[in-house]
Amino acid sequence: MKSQSKIRYRTAAGILALSSALVLSACGSDDNSGSGDDKAKGGDKSAAGGEIKCGGSGELLASGASSQDNAVQQWVADYQAACPDVTVNYKPVGSGAGIEEFLNGQTAFAGSDSALEPEEVEKSKKVCSGGQGINLPMVGGPVAIAYHLEGVDELVLDAETLANVFNGEIKQWNDEAIAKLNPDAELPDTKIQPVHRSDESGTTENFTAYLNTVVKDAWPDEADKKWPIEGGQAATGSAGVSSQVKQTDGAISYMEISHAESNDLSTVKLDTGASEPVEATVENASQAIAVGERVGQAPDMALELDYATKEEGAYPITLVTYEIACDKGNKPESLDAVKSFLAYTASEAGQQSIVDVGYAPLPAEMAAEVAKTVDSLS
Repeated sequence: MKSQSKIRYRTAAGILALSSALVLSACGSDDNSGSGDDKAKGGDKSAAGGEIKCGGSGELLASGASSQDNAVQQWVADYQAACPDVTVNYKPVGSGAGIEEFLNGQTAFAGSDSALEPEEVEKSKKVCSGGQGINLPMVGGPVAIAYHLEGVDELVLDAETLANVFNGEIKQWNDEAIAKLNPDAELPDTKIQPVHRSDESGTTENFTAYLNTVVKDAWPDEADKKWPIEGGQAATGSAGVSSQVKQTDGAISYMEISHAESNDLSTVKLDTGASEPVEATVENASQAIAVGERVGQAPDMALELDYATKEEGAYPITLVTYEIACDKGNKPESLDAVKSFLAYTASEAGQQSIVDVGYAPLPAEMAAEVAKTVDSLS
């Protein structure tokens, strides 16, 4: 899966150009099947400030990462307003389950917070007749460390302290290591209650990759979709962990920013070694994505981000969610709808539509290449 030369997706200014007035609120309903209108079939329809080229008909099944669910709900609403002949049904079952359903031929595409593993690519050849599964980056954003601690609205942690919180070495919120990073905070002696994902998740893989990369001594477990430590509190999906943190004083967990924002949870600033601690924001995640490197061989577009970055304003625990589809051998009955829907999500209008629900759009150059790759699916 590695290419000989890595491609950087820097914009001209070195970061993504984002609106200066981002509204980071996201709460989408659980119904993401969208609703159609009485527009005529086919053709180009105006939606979300851009043109959508409709294609196919019937139900388009997909599943995967819950971290992108709010973005997908926005895309589905836009798309189905223009293309009522297609019903997009995306189930946020987690990256691991979504990939498994795709590999079993149950869905047209999958959403995942991590690229396919080599063994998964090999398995995909059985469902992608004459082809294989490829990774199409489609949405980015920070994996926020959200917490609920009465009386403490601002908190700074570094990678080592964070690792020791989640591995159980640090048990109280007024521990010396946390107090040293927060000299002006009045930290209570409340018990720390870490919450992790119970399902296999690309968000877990990104979080554990960060810890294992930056503080391997404190976190020797390698990156994995499955939480590596037995016991502790757990919940299913990003919605589950965010809900549990919200209702538990002393709780802390990892989730994409939209779920933290929609639950009014405080988020940790990370001491990365830069001059100032870095906040989990769309803008700061964009800094990390813009200097990412492509490591997949065309048409695969797997990326590699630098978890150990010390670049000013770059938030290191940033994930890119991929839509995983067959490059060749897609099912004829769903191919047109897959290409139509994913073409919209990669378009300028589709990428901008998710900013207001807490996600970072792809760099323009990357999004254009994704759109070109989507057009080549067969």
